[in-house]
Amino acid sequence: MRNAFAATITECAAADPRVVLLSGDIGNRLFDAFKKKFPDRFYNCGVAEANMTSMAAGMAMCGLRPFTYTITPFATTRVMEQIRVDVCYHNVPVVIVGTGSGLSYASLGPTHHSCEDVALLRALPNMTVLCPADPAEVRRAVPAVLELPGPVYLRLGKKGEPAVHREEPRFVIGKGIVLSEGNSVCLLGMGNMVATSLEAATLLEAGGLSAMVVSMHTVKPLDEELLGDVFQRFPVVAVVEEHSRIGGLSGAIAEWLAARDARPLGRLLALGTPDTFLDESGSQRHARGRFGLTPRAVAEEIRRFSSEVNRPK
Repeated sequence: MRNAFAATITECAAADPRVVLLSGDIGNRLFDAFKKKFPDRFYNCGVAEANMTSMAAGMAMCGLRPFTYTITPFATTRVMEQIRVDVCYHNVPVVIVGTGSGLSYASLGPTHHSCEDVALLRALPNMTVLCPADPAEVRRAVPAVLELPGPVYLRLGKKGEPAVHREEPRFVIGKGIVLSEGNSVCLLGMGNMVATSLEAATLLEAGGLSAMVVSMHTVKPLDEELLGDVFQRFPVVAVVEEHSRIGGLSGAIAEWLAARDARPLGRLLALGTPDTFLDESGSQRHARGRFGLTPRAVAEEIRRFSSEVNRPK
């Protein structure tokens, strides 16, 4: 995803002279092409992320379109006050890009994990929250955010994420993308867990459960039309996210369900990280295994939950 972001923001900068990129001492070689073409529009702000965020807010107030970029916990949780007061309060078009989200940096320990970022940023007024699933969605998301008048959080994986689209998708902020149709269960995948959701759907199909899979790339605003449809058609709607089950996509959908007058047919199953830190180091695959976020573990939990929901009363 990060390579797709670097290439796309370089293209956007060529088309729009307002685009400015601020880096928190990361991605130096990644942005070589950007720096070569636009040396006056790239700023390495060092390990001073609070300053970087406030600089971006000031630039936005002056008519520029700044993007801040660094490892997710340093782009979000470390600088929440600056995002809240300087960016969101003034409702300025700063794009906060977090790379290596979720458990992508599992090998570096809890300081580099980011399983609370969506919960924190979606609570901020004026903020749009996007979690693209693969490089193709990143390529569509970057120019799309330039059409928005306010702040955006763009949550990226790290590298090597598999493509979930065979061709460039139609990407509309606030509208999920249906990747496969089904009639037994619905899987709403967020970000880099969409590929896992597709693999889990294949396992479910082999066991007799036909699964619909959706890339819910926009957490705020939610695709309420799509949610209204799937919760009336499917007895089980499973949210799969590399984020805490508290406050992430499943939390947002639970809030939406609670505010509705209509009683839904479907029951919500939240599949994410538990309310605990992972106090060990290992690969992202290892971390997902510990938290039950592998394709097999996801499929088994959905199958168990479906059996419970469909058991005769």
